[in-house]
Amino acid sequence: MASLYVNVVIQGLLTGLIYGLMALGLSVIFGVVRVVNFAHGEFAVVAMYAAFILFSRLGLDPLVTMLPIAAGFFVIGYILQATLIQRFVGRPETQQFILLVGVAIIIVNVLLMQFGPDAQPVNLSYGFDSFLIGPVIVDKSRIYAAVAAVAVATVLFAFFRHTRTGTAIRACADNLTGAGVVGLDVKKLYALTFGIGLACVGAAGALMVTIADAAPSLGPAYTLLAFIIVIIGGLGSMTGALVGGVLIGVSEALAGFILVPAMKSMFSFALLILVLVLRPQGLMGRRT
Repeated sequence: MASLYVNVVIQGLLTGLIYGLMALGLSVIFGVVRVVNFAHGEFAVVAMYAAFILFSRLGLDPLVTMLPIAAGFFVIGYILQATLIQRFVGRPETQQFILLVGVAIIIVNVLLMQFGPDAQPVNLSYGFDSFLIGPVIVDKSRIYAAVAAVAVATVLFAFFRHTRTGTAIRACADNLTGAGVVGLDVKKLYALTFGIGLACVGAAGALMVTIADAAPSLGPAYTLLAFIIVIIGGLGSMTGALVGGVLIGVSEALAGFILVPAMKSMFSFALLILVLVLRPQGLMGRRT
């Protein structure tokens, strides 16, 4: 019986790492640009459909197409920030909310027109294969996707810590006025940041399609899930996004196993409320 619970926890942990990568994009954007991307989950679903199309038409594994999809999303994010969202930076949050909710509604309806409401699966050759490690059984698709998510997150952490551009972006997040005084091109860095955030979403969406079918209705659910994760981890904290993703993944897996799968969201919200009561800034967040 104990090994069964270990299996469930490991499956939840692996799924949580993919959740964490998705939420990492939201955390990066908010931490630097101070704009909350209310279309975050919808972009993740677009990435899922992109991976589905490349798989169904070209036979390309989502693990392979993850990088080109992420690159395409980087370009989309850069252009979107530079041409549209930059005009709303500094405006009241209600205007930002209306703008990005409008973008989300457009995305969902375009997906419905193109693909319909039915879920689209990606049937990988190893989709039902598993690794047997002692008494623990681990799905191959989940472990491959989780390893890829950790690799992308590691590259992102290294970029922000060890490159000049990453340091400049962190400077904008820490002190916007000071960054402008020393001559940093804040608007360009904001566009780069939004592009990086959407690249994370693109990579996460491509990985997500290996464990879940693509459907337009998932957009709002993934947006809400990303918000829960970043609030639990701490708004603006990259490490917190990964930690929050793992906690949500494990809690959902245990809730689905112990009770019923339909109640897993209840546990996510319960965890959110508990964190807000005990540590309002999030697990890895800083008081302001």
